[in-house]
Amino acid sequence: MFFVTLVLLFFFGEIAMTFSDKGYPSLLNDEEVPFSLLLDNHYSDYDGTENIDKQVQSFIKRWKIQGASLAVTKDERLVYAKGFGTANSETGEEVKPGHLFRIASVSKLITAVAVMKLHEEGILDLDEQVFGPRGILNDSTFLLYKDERVEDITIRHLLNHTAGWSRYSGDPMFSPLYIARKLDVPAPASFEQILQFTLSRKLNYRPGIRYSYSNLGYGILGAVIARKSGMPYQDYVVMNLLKPLDIHDMHIGKSYYHEKYPNEVRYHSSAGKVTTYSMDGSGEKVPIYYGGNHMELLGPAGGWVASAPELVKFLTAVDGFVEQPDILSAKSIADMSNPGIAGKGLYGWRGSDRYGTWWRTGYLTGSSALMVRQNDGINWVVMTNTSTYKHSRIHRYVSSMMFGVVNRVHQWPMIDLFTIEEASRNPITEIPATNPKL
Repeated sequence: MFFVTLVLLFFFGEIAMTFSDKGYPSLLNDEEVPFSLLLDNHYSDYDGTENIDKQVQSFIKRWKIQGASLAVTKDERLVYAKGFGTANSETGEEVKPGHLFRIASVSKLITAVAVMKLHEEGILDLDEQVFGPRGILNDSTFLLYKDERVEDITIRHLLNHTAGWSRYSGDPMFSPLYIARKLDVPAPASFEQILQFTLSRKLNYRPGIRYSYSNLGYGILGAVIARKSGMPYQDYVVMNLLKPLDIHDMHIGKSYYHEKYPNEVRYHSSAGKVTTYSMDGSGEKVPIYYGGNHMELLGPAGGWVASAPELVKFLTAVDGFVEQPDILSAKSIADMSNPGIAGKGLYGWRGSDRYGTWWRTGYLTGSSALMVRQNDGINWVVMTNTSTYKHSRIHRYVSSMMFGVVNRVHQWPMIDLFTIEEASRNPITEIPATNPKL
């Protein structure tokens, strides 16, 4: 048995100062302490978790992963949240539940939920025209398109990756340096310049007829959310999705190491230092995970950072289970994961099966994230701060390991680590160190 303590006030102040220095309003105040920062690894030490710990430790050792973070919910209660390995190889700091990781394309699920929220509020229609004189993005710079078929692109096409761009023609969201050179503008190219450049070229196929995974499509959805809501994309997500869920430590990430959040992990590659030219046009060679990718640009498609406990809390708000209220209607949640309605690309999700399991993957050099909603009331999230030679295929091995260890736990404890903040305010409240007899 042990008491929850609050020892992070100085840490919170540093986070708030980070936002102020960057020109953002602070997302924290004295009453908005992220619950994930109050968690410690030993809060998830109880009967039944030994096998999880053993298998994860073996997994990260096998794949030469520096650090990982896991979170598991059962019936929408947070029953397990633990970090493994090192958060920062320079300092030797251990990973704890409150550490932030890049979640890469898991960000697309956040963007899709924001779109569906605006749809439910009657602010946008999924079959609404995006481009053209009557489109949502009808700025003069976006009307100089080469292919008139772009006027047929709808929000639904962007959601399910059928807007007409082929991934085999290159990904403009990962080419801000190249596009800046082509347009003869300072690097890195802005999203508006990238979109202008893309619209000056022909579509690869007619919108709606073929699936091709598109980061650009979700970047455009971020612009649609901003236009329709009248707020910057990140502000809309924070104010209308995250804050109502008491999630206070999810943000769009930064590109360079010196910009990272105070509780963000350091990224690595098990293949050694992978370098590329800095996206700022300086000509400097940098690690690809610190200056090679423009995280702020990737935002709606792949730029968010989150802790595992807060990310799994977001998942509980869109999982369709009944123990806690969802942030979307049951119909919207079902439509997002139903290939018969959403199409092959689904809405935000990467895949679903006929048994009711949904999943969302995310991968960038230096990090990976996998989020799964099982059909038995269990959700889980796994994030790492190291890429391996398997690249995005590492998700197959992560899922195999996680399905095995999670499904071997026959009795989860009747605790809810989501309520740790309330427990910390009440000195009489204790969290069991062992699985209580039920």
